[in-house]
Amino acid sequence: ALIPVTKKAMKAGIKVMSFDSGINVGGRLVDLVPSVEELIGRQQVQLIAELTGNKGKIGIVSATSQATNQNAWIKWMYEEIKKPEYKDMEIVEVAYGDDAADKSYREAVGLMQKYPDLAGIISPTTIGVLASAKAIEDEGKQGKVQLTGLGLPSEMQHYIEDGTCRQMALWNPIDLGYTSTYIMEALITGKITGKEGDKVDAGRMGTITIGKDGMAVMGTPFVFNKDNIAKFAAMF
Repeated sequence: ALIPVTKKAMKAGIKVMSFDSGINVGGRLVDLVPSVEELIGRQQVQLIAELTGNKGKIGIVSATSQATNQNAWIKWMYEEIKKPEYKDMEIVEVAYGDDAADKSYREAVGLMQKYPDLAGIISPTTIGVLASAKAIEDEGKQGKVQLTGLGLPSEMQHYIEDGTCRQMALWNPIDLGYTSTYIMEALITGKITGKEGDKVDAGRMGTITIGKDGMAVMGTPFVFNKDNIAKFAAMF
């Protein structure tokens, strides 16, 4: 719906970019996405490995079995865990909570009951990670079953601070806005046109390279832990 309007704007010489929720090709010069499937999936394994000491059985509490993004992230989790440093780790099961709090809770409890020696849970969904944290706490598994995932700071602050979920990730809206400003400045001043291969010096976010069809990737999701959770919980 936006493309006819943004095309008129560009025809009038106005630089148009999108971020987070992208405008399709033809309606903007650059689209900045917070991250990509590979970075998200690999990072989830890296985070749980740090928590479990690179060993143990890992369960996943996903959204629905048809969720395209979840399935893509999980595919990359399986790729990452093939690396030699994870030889003592195993993804034992993917459970589906259908992005419903009660079902996600039951699935997390089910994983812990089915695998008494479960070392960790990855839940790459804000509803699932919150439900999994509650399940771990209710089952008295804090410190025994580690947890990471993609979560909202405001929802997960309690569990981050009490150690149920010592670290998790999500895109940082501050970084997204910050990076977008650098890209827009580069477009306005003519430093870039949005073509593939263009590079933008984005300050503390480093160099952002424009890819095919004007797509740009900010990077690996931001990690939240007890040192920064209170600050971000007050924002979102």
